[in-house]
Parts: sequence; C-alpha cells; structure tokens
Amino acid sequence: MFTINYQSPTPVYKQLYENVIRLVSFGALKPNDKLPPVRTLAGELGINPNTVSKAYSMLENDGYIYSAVGRGSFISENFDSREAEKIEVKKVIKNNLQTAFGFGVKRDEVLEILDEVYIGGEGK
Repeated sequence: MFTINYQSPTPVYKQLYENVIRLVSFGALKPNDKLPPVRTLAGELGINPNTVSKAYSMLENDGYIYSAVGRGSFISENFDSREAEKIEVKKVIKNNLQTAFGFGVKRDEVLEILDEVYIGGEGK
C-alpha cells in the first residue's frame, strides 16, 4: 500500500506523508481507517521507526490524522477524499510551475494564465 522511492531526492518521511494523502484521494483510505503501527510500517519498508513517526506527527499536526493512546493512528474525519484530491492537484500545479520556471516562463505569463482560467470563466 505504501511505496517509497529510495532514489528520490524527496525525504522518506515526506514520501510517507504524501502516500497517506494519495491513498485518501484514491479512496484506499477513508476517515477513521487505522494506519499501520509505526514499527510495523517501518519493518515492512525497511526504514527507521523514527522516520514513520515523523511522517505521522506531521500528518497529525496538519489535521489529516489523529492518534488514540494505545489504539494507534487513524485518518481524520475532517480529511475526506475531496480534500486529498485538492492537495494532489496543488502538488501537480506546483510541479508544473517548477517546470515552466525551468523553461523560462515568466511570473507575469503565469499570472496571465491564472486570470484566463479564474477571471475568464474557465475556472468557474
């Protein structure tokens, strides 16, 4: 269920964080679903339990999961697939903007596109 790319420049804890968001957006995880225990997930992925703990702590701080003492970590009721999809779309936009920047697309050109979509009615 969780995938890690060990050759990615993205830190493993951030990949785990993004995995949870992706799994919610695909409907594989739903509100109140239990996440794997830290040690179990760390063992399955061959990583340090502190790495999993860091990802879970970030998810909890951002309100995406909650922890129940002695019971584990669960997907928050406030975190639905629509919110997860929105996070995924924002990630795609950011990646595309970074690509555009690399090709020399200027800020004003990006803002012009945004205006076309949002003001021009295409984003309504």
